[in-house]
Amino acid sequence: MNRITLTADGSNTLYNETIGEHYHSKHGALQESKHVFIDAGLQHALSCFPGQEIKVLEIGFGTGLNFLLSAAWCEKHQTALKYISLEAFPLTIEELESTGYDQYVPENIWNGLTGNYGKAFQQAVNLGADQQLRIVHTYLHRYETDRRFDLLYYDAFSVQHQPEMWTDEVIAHACSFLRPGGIFVTYAITGKLKRALKAIGFSIEKLPGAPGKREMLRATKGGFGC
Repeated sequence: MNRITLTADGSNTLYNETIGEHYHSKHGALQESKHVFIDAGLQHALSCFPGQEIKVLEIGFGTGLNFLLSAAWCEKHQTALKYISLEAFPLTIEELESTGYDQYVPENIWNGLTGNYGKAFQQAVNLGADQQLRIVHTYLHRYETDRRFDLLYYDAFSVQHQPEMWTDEVIAHACSFLRPGGIFVTYAITGKLKRALKAIGFSIEKLPGAPGKREMLRATKGGFGC
């Protein structure tokens, strides 16, 4: 079992003993997820691609917090969500439920995830009329699809603990699944990451980071944002 840890904003995260790192920031799991992936990612993408649907690819499903917050935001704003997440080392349903994230999202979204968690690894599942989730049990470098996404959440463990997820080749592979104008967003920002993204035609934005981090990164495929 991964060990539950209380973070500074009162929300929980889990400590992955194999990797040697928490799934979320100890400065605030909920704050980090909202700041990086909802505010700087989802809301920005929907301002760039206004419409009735958003397609998200996530690297690292982990505790499911990013999905839960995304589904809640989309439900509130009447936007359909198609969400695919890659996860090489899935948590058990018991670990997922231990996070207490049910208090941050509507009951139907929490129950939709926990009630369909195992099934989502086998096929895309509909969690209500406009929420679709598929979790793919695979390594990123092995993933292939013809689909193209509006938004990429890059939420792998840090380069210090999982350097293989931050090579130029792996970043380029992940970004190949974005549509032209698609948006890459992550909590991290390094010179190497910026150079890797620029080399494949992305424009780079440095944004204020979540609590505990000075900056974060957002990048747009083939342009300078919307």
